[in-house]
Amino acid sequence: MDEYSSGAYPLVLHAEADPTRLGGTAVCGFSTVGSVGVIATSHLIQTLELSPMGTVMHPEFPAIALIHDSVPKHPVRVYQGDGLGVFTAEIQFPSDNDVYFGETVLEWFTKGGFDRLIVIDGVVSNDLGIKEDSDLWGVSSTQMSRKQLDNANIQQIQHGIVAGISGYLIAEGERRGLDVTALLAECNPMYPDARAALIAIEGLSELIDREIPVQGLLDDARNIEERVREAFERAQSMALPPPDTDDEDDVPMVF
Repeated sequence: MDEYSSGAYPLVLHAEADPTRLGGTAVCGFSTVGSVGVIATSHLIQTLELSPMGTVMHPEFPAIALIHDSVPKHPVRVYQGDGLGVFTAEIQFPSDNDVYFGETVLEWFTKGGFDRLIVIDGVVSNDLGIKEDSDLWGVSSTQMSRKQLDNANIQQIQHGIVAGISGYLIAEGERRGLDVTALLAECNPMYPDARAALIAIEGLSELIDREIPVQGLLDDARNIEERVREAFERAQSMALPPPDTDDEDDVPMVF
């Protein structure tokens, strides 16, 4: 039977990009639950001052320019630094695009000569309140990376389902013999969860044995959480009082 191939979106290198700098560890993050992946990758790009390498483009993508520090950019981009490449998508796409994006990431990963791929994503927390400590889970396609998760004290999912792009990437990694790891941070899906992204970045730092500053993410998390608390308090103050259920005050119905 012919091998299934879904194709991939085209990656267009920038004119000033140097493809000889590719390689090392590849990291990708998307605008999925809690925006954990895109917050984490955006932090890596900014903090480690990674260089823009290319843009993922397709006629079916929405015509959007995202403005960063007065500079317009396409929403799906790749970056490269010293031994670290990053694939980021800053807008949310329908789930119909998941396999195509997964194939695009795998093509970038394999053709770029990277050693391993780490996917950062979020999983919905059972407790949707604001909390400073959340769980980080890991799944790896190779035995070697599963041992690395253990050494980094990252909990491994023993049984369950990982959906979306992250699920496709780790399953294809296992099928193709590629080293793919998913870091899944427990998050609140109701707002951009910067604290969950911080937890994922700390796990990434352990896995790649590289210091990654997180103070900016911590500040963002505190600011977001404060705004969420203020919004909740305003909603509570505007809520109508509960109805009086005292039977003595009941007004009889008149027919």
